[in-house]
Amino acid sequence: MSTVHFIGAGPGAPDLITLRGQRLIEACPVCLYAGSLVPAEVVASAPPGARVIDTASMTLDEIMAEIEAAIAAGKDVARVHSGDPSLYGAIGEQIRRLEANAIPYTICPGVPAYAASAAALGTELTLPGVSQTVILTRTTMQSTAMPGREDLETLAQSGATLALHLSIRNLAHVVRTLSPIYGADCPVAVVVRASWPDEEVLQGTLSTIQPLVKQAKVTRTALILVGRVLDPSGFDDSSLYHEDHVHIFRNAKTVRQR
Repeated sequence: MSTVHFIGAGPGAPDLITLRGQRLIEACPVCLYAGSLVPAEVVASAPPGARVIDTASMTLDEIMAEIEAAIAAGKDVARVHSGDPSLYGAIGEQIRRLEANAIPYTICPGVPAYAASAAALGTELTLPGVSQTVILTRTTMQSTAMPGREDLETLAQSGATLALHLSIRNLAHVVRTLSPIYGADCPVAVVVRASWPDEEVLQGTLSTIQPLVKQAKVTRTALILVGRVLDPSGFDDSSLYHEDHVHIFRNAKTVRQR
């Protein structure tokens, strides 16, 4: 039976899609992609004569109708989502319908936006002695409400590095909530359209980031990163590469001989 392939397109740059994802697109005669977040160049490798559909303006029922029609015709489908489809990809509801109709599917992971944003900033999100945890979350606006105990104030108690998706228009709430916990001087970065040709990086603190974002007129397709890792005053070297650290590839005998 034909198969639906959910494919993570990566953050935007056409060359950040995985080889597996690109090869699936090249092989599928039907390709549906989220054109509001996935550049057309990513799906340009669809085979000649392929049915390529931008789903940005479509409802779930319309999308599933296209998929089911393709499967009924014996055609494999490339369903292309931005970033990694496991993060805010809305694939769960599609998978539920596929399983109800016994339609097979696969999931091909992609480069997530937070990874592309960290690369743009030239930083590590987990520095020894600063933060060893990254929390991927969002805030509630017009989208689905956050589950209980996942409100921003609760998550922030950890002091972890925060990667806030779908929240740029809720920046005032983010600043108001985090400032008492992280401190007004805590570094913040807003990465707009990470890895796209028009990528923009705004850096400041919880006390300065709002006017920067307002001046740049950023209203969508932006990731907010908050944490001391963005501008560390000092951090420890990783134990992994310390000369006295013993592990499976560097045993105690080898360490003693140094």
